[in-house]
Amino acid sequence: MAVEYREWREGDDLALLEIWGGPETHQAHQFRGALAPSSDGAVSPWRRCIVAEDVVDGVGIPVAAGVVYEASLHPERLWTYIEVARDHRRSGIGATLLTMLRREAGQSPSGVSRLRAKVEPGTPGAAFAEHFGLSPIQRSRLVVVEPGALRLPVFPANDGDSGPTNDENAGSDVVMDLATGSVELTDVVGRYYTAIHGWDSPGVLSMGQVQKLFLDDLTGAHGAIVLRARPESAFGSGVAPSKKGRIRAFAVSYAAPATGPGQDEGQDSQEATDVFVGHEPSLDADDAAGAVRDMLALIAYQHPVMLELDDSMTALRAAVEPLLERGKARLSGPETLVVSD
Repeated sequence: MAVEYREWREGDDLALLEIWGGPETHQAHQFRGALAPSSDGAVSPWRRCIVAEDVVDGVGIPVAAGVVYEASLHPERLWTYIEVARDHRRSGIGATLLTMLRREAGQSPSGVSRLRAKVEPGTPGAAFAEHFGLSPIQRSRLVVVEPGALRLPVFPANDGDSGPTNDENAGSDVVMDLATGSVELTDVVGRYYTAIHGWDSPGVLSMGQVQKLFLDDLTGAHGAIVLRARPESAFGSGVAPSKKGRIRAFAVSYAAPATGPGQDEGQDSQEATDVFVGHEPSLDADDAAGAVRDMLALIAYQHPVMLELDDSMTALRAAVEPLLERGKARLSGPETLVVSD
């Protein structure tokens, strides 16, 4: 077998699709779109994309490709992805592509050369990453929480009474709908995202970036609910509250995601509402866990919700992992590992 390597060219996507067939994993489905012509970073992000051709009788047939590229979000590492046709694996093509991509990474404009990738445990991609020194730095799971999995919190009456109440308006001063364009919501979402990604810093996020990434209409965001601290008075205790309490936890809901590989209409992603749940990062561990648990109880009271659970989301794990153990929540699809050198 004679293999030659070259830059990505127009039409390679269709040629490779014929050889590869459908994506084997969610990661393949996600990252095939990153295979594109190389760029020096002047107009689009810096990217290097290399194709491996099996040359037969002087004719090259694309059988594998690899890409490495910069990202404005999480700029401390470069994303990389390699895919080799099933019948050409274990022949050194993937290893050669990785070596070439590492060489290209050493010349990135930003000076960043560390690589990161996403793999599914137990797959050839995970074995390849481990063999070449890419180790897990984060685990992510999609979890569906069943309706009524958590007991609803009991809120005090709005007059400040700390005891249980049957007042239908109880809690209306601490549980509120909030516009996704709210500056207050944007601020806490951005700080929370930064706080849970200390393992792979997103860099400095502007309010506009946070809106674009999590709260813009184009993200599918169509509603938000917040759990606040008790309202405070600007004039001291014993005086009627004059300002809202600060946000303790939030939940942003999104339109149903498109059906992924191996997932049919009517499965979890179609039935459950996709939500992003977080909390004010300055809360102590117990307060954060309690706020997130109360928020999850509220949003999953009547309908299932699906959320992404990273190991770095300590407060959310405290609420969700016991539900997984008791069968009140379930995984939706396999785990994803972020690996890096």
